[in-house]
Amino acid sequence: MTELIEDLAAIVGAANVLTGRDTARWDRDWTGHYTGAPLAVVRPANRDEVSAVLRVAHGRDLPVVPVSGNTGLNGGALGSGAIMLSVERMNRIREIRPEARVAVVDAGVIVDALNVAAEEQGLIFPLAFGASGSAMIGGVLSTNAGGANVLRYGNTRDLCLGVEVVLADGRVLDLMQALHKNNSGFDLRDLVIGAEGQLGIITAAVMKLQPRPAERVTAMVAMTQLDRAPDLLNALQDATGGAVVAFEFMPRAFVEGHFEVDPKAREPFDAPHEVNLLVELAAARPGTLGAVLEEVLSEWFETGGVSDAVIAQNEAQRSEMWARREAAAEIAFRREPALDTDIAVPIDRVADYLRDIEPRLRAVDPRCDVLSVAHLGDGNIHYTCYPSANEPGLIAALRAEIDSLAVEMNGTFSAEHGVGISKLAPMARFKDPVALQVMREIKKALDPKGILNPGKTLPVAVEGEI
Repeated sequence: MTELIEDLAAIVGAANVLTGRDTARWDRDWTGHYTGAPLAVVRPANRDEVSAVLRVAHGRDLPVVPVSGNTGLNGGALGSGAIMLSVERMNRIREIRPEARVAVVDAGVIVDALNVAAEEQGLIFPLAFGASGSAMIGGVLSTNAGGANVLRYGNTRDLCLGVEVVLADGRVLDLMQALHKNNSGFDLRDLVIGAEGQLGIITAAVMKLQPRPAERVTAMVAMTQLDRAPDLLNALQDATGGAVVAFEFMPRAFVEGHFEVDPKAREPFDAPHEVNLLVELAAARPGTLGAVLEEVLSEWFETGGVSDAVIAQNEAQRSEMWARREAAAEIAFRREPALDTDIAVPIDRVADYLRDIEPRLRAVDPRCDVLSVAHLGDGNIHYTCYPSANEPGLIAALRAEIDSLAVEMNGTFSAEHGVGISKLAPMARFKDPVALQVMREIKKALDPKGILNPGKTLPVAVEGEI
């Protein structure tokens, strides 16, 4: 151990090799569900130091777990007994090129910091979610994070043009071209994005930027029936030429949960409603989005589809609306035990899913409680179940129901948070066995010793499995 620490310190400096109590910040994930002490935490400053650290680990067959902002919810950055490689010192925005609308950044750049830098150039980095003040580029690429703006801008993969990756043996894979078209062989960039550090450690990226909206309209909308929400989304898209940026669903229980985590929170409407939507429209040029939104909502109000609406009149009111939605993680984890899931179904099946899942859960645990919130525009539901007892078997049975119904509806058990540890069972149960085989073969080809983030993402193959 002493020799290892000395070798690592020779690469990154003694102050950047942490052991013992100094690793406490990395001993648990944000949820607190996954805990374990790493062998050491190493904080390199650049790609070459990452490469040297991996050569040391590879030579000793030591596991390496990359960690960015440590904001994950599935145990993907648990580093028990491993070298944890933190990219937090790799926080340089190398350049912003307004003409090409790209930013070249290190993996440790915080999402909000990139957005602030982009705004100074009249642009934005449109990835938006509750943890954007601490989540880092390397982490959001490794999980292919989504968030509230996927409807307009896509997932993180859609916002990335190039990556720089250090492989398990220390070799550097340079894919940093800022190209929108590049058909020169296999798309290794997209292979690495979303791989949760299984194939290499992302050290830098070329990220797309977007024009800063000249007009933005945000509203809370109450509907009489959730199953009509996709029609409202389509009406807004048609009327605005596709200007809908966010279309989020918050049921009444979620709104009440927000009151518990934020005593200063206010009701979104004068009267409570069961179906509460957060809608945001944006355009690069100033125009009439507000008037169009009012016109569409007025038509829907007359036909009974919409029961109430409040349009933000200033940035303070807009921020208040978004604060409710962005408090989702705090609301979901305000009670324990909490089974947090991240499923997605076709957007026209969201209402069906929320109607059908609760009876199935009650059949397993009559005293369980539930909470949901959804990126309704892309069908992603964050469904939380509160079991009546903190029993692993009961929790596994409840999770199986949540995941099974999503798959039955031609959806997925893993939408935007990654697999990590918590979704290994559904990966083994629902993922196409040939797909799992191919993933394992790719993993073996790039990381034959299996040192990169072991025990995550890919379930262990059972005897006789393809």
